[in-house]
Amino acid sequence: MSEHRTTPPSGTGDRDSATAPSGRPGLSLGKDAAAGTVSADLPPDAGVALSTPAPLDGRGSPAAGKSGPETSRGLGLHGSVGRNLGLVLALVLLCVVGAVTGGERFASIDNALTILRLAAVLGVLCIGMTFVITAGGIDLSVGSVLGLATVWASTLATQTMARDTHWIVMVGVALAVGVACGLINGILIAYGKIVGFMATLAMMVGARGLAEIIANRKTQVVSVPEFLDFFRASVLGVPVLVWMFVLVSVGGWVLLNRTTFGRRTVAVGGNPEAARLAGIKVRRHTMYLYALSGLTAGIAGIMMLARTTAGSSTNGQLYELDAIAAVVVGGTLLAGGRGTIVGTVLGVLIFTTLTNVFTQNNMSTSAQAVVKGVIIVAAVLIQQRFATRSRTT
Repeated sequence: MSEHRTTPPSGTGDRDSATAPSGRPGLSLGKDAAAGTVSADLPPDAGVALSTPAPLDGRGSPAAGKSGPETSRGLGLHGSVGRNLGLVLALVLLCVVGAVTGGERFASIDNALTILRLAAVLGVLCIGMTFVITAGGIDLSVGSVLGLATVWASTLATQTMARDTHWIVMVGVALAVGVACGLINGILIAYGKIVGFMATLAMMVGARGLAEIIANRKTQVVSVPEFLDFFRASVLGVPVLVWMFVLVSVGGWVLLNRTTFGRRTVAVGGNPEAARLAGIKVRRHTMYLYALSGLTAGIAGIMMLARTTAGSSTNGQLYELDAIAAVVVGGTLLAGGRGTIVGTVLGVLIFTTLTNVFTQNNMSTSAQAVVKGVIIVAAVLIQQRFATRSRTT
């Protein structure tokens, strides 16, 4: 599996077009204008070359050179594999350090399952965050929406209804809360033209406050045994929560790399104006992206509710920062235009394993925060260097 790198479909109707309307004949999505490709590996400012078609040879075809599609694909594949390989090596190195310092405690199967359980909730949040950041946005509200979903799904009224009918009611409530919050974010950003940072910051504060009001600042214990039995069970020795993370990750990879929705997401993140001229409804797509982020926050809320057996307004606190950090470390450009689900999964595993190693070696939370900060800064610097190199090749 590799990062998203596709060619926008051509045709009529509601399918995206790789070129602009006839009034703008030289315009296409991405740096490889003559080939009509949208490159997930190009920097977000690659749109400066949108109106400059590639030189043609005597037969009217794009001339061979550095801007040719073959060269671009080769560089993209190399960059994608290289980044993912670097993340794998970093994860292996962390595991070696953990085995040396923690011995059998770290190397045990129980500890590995503990790491995966901890990574599952954050990982599901990160899948939705990957789509938003790939499109050039940001969502600071996912942690608070997660907390609100756990509180609303564990209220007395919801649990009473779940006992009288089926525990799936709690799942439906959590998902509905997540999608509703995501849609509000999307509408404010896409149609209200509020900056994503401010809109989601307002939702972060508002959702946390609403959760405190509903729960009256108390912890609501889950008293529906069927709900807990299902989500705390194991399949083939692996917890259901981990399987949920796997399914969401696979679904996210397919959506980003094998569907028109994913191609549009990369196009919007690379150059929103070019995407609009190519026929993509940018505002509507942006709304859908934030709804998707809210949906993953609702799923993560269900998982958190099952793991902690309680709904609380403090659930998911600061998870939005961990999610953004894991996505950026995984290789998704913070400025938009390139996203990778595989890298995001590896980034989540790296952060969770790092936390586990620190905990087993009794390192203070303050020291852990410092190390995480250094890792985030290093990841952003590497991204900037890669983007600069891409512009000069």
